[in-house]
Amino acid sequence: MINQSYLWIERLKFNEQGLVPAIIQDIRDHTVLMMAWMSEESLQLTLATGKAHYWSRSRRQLWHKGATSGQPQQVKTLFYDCDADTLLLKVKPVGGRACHTGARSCFFNYVPLKPEMIRFGHC
Repeated sequence: MINQSYLWIERLKFNEQGLVPAIIQDIRDHTVLMMAWMSEESLQLTLATGKAHYWSRSRRQLWHKGATSGQPQQVKTLFYDCDADTLLLKVKPVGGRACHTGARSCFFNYVPLKPEMIRFGHC
């Protein structure tokens, strides 16, 4: 029997490998923690358990975030974008770290931009 609350998954546009990108954000302070790939199976596991599961492209297997690192992510809210091709998971990171390097966020490599490239108030 199909769980009616999961029917929205059919709207998602998975890529040729059956994956969809997911942006992971700390629900408390809105820090972007990481980007990961999700398969339909990892998404179903995430919804069923409330704990983040992803698809590891390098290992070609399901990945329960925190199973080996001790840094699991409790999923608090989940959104998909207007094109239905990207997910946003707002999580409570248990342990406070998301990156395999030990950093809180995977986004710590700053790239300086020329002042003329930065425009405020314009999209």
